[in-house]
Amino acid sequence: MPKRLRLTRRFPVAMTEGGYRRLRRFAREADLDEGEALSFLFEHFDSVTDHTNLTHRLRLFSAGLEARKR
Repeated sequence: MPKRLRLTRRFPVAMTEGGYRRLRRFAREADLDEGEALSFLFEHFDSVTDHTNLTHRLRLFSAGLEARKR
């Protein structure tokens, strides 16, 4: 039987509904649970993101963040 990933940290996370739906879809497609999917994404962050696109998207997200909080 394959050994499952040992998760050592738990922390409360606030996510947008769209972000959580996308995480659940990614986890389901990869046959992982949400915690394992997040671990994978952050452990391999540099190889799964395009730096130029990430910077642009982050700027757009940050610009609209205050309006989303209201």
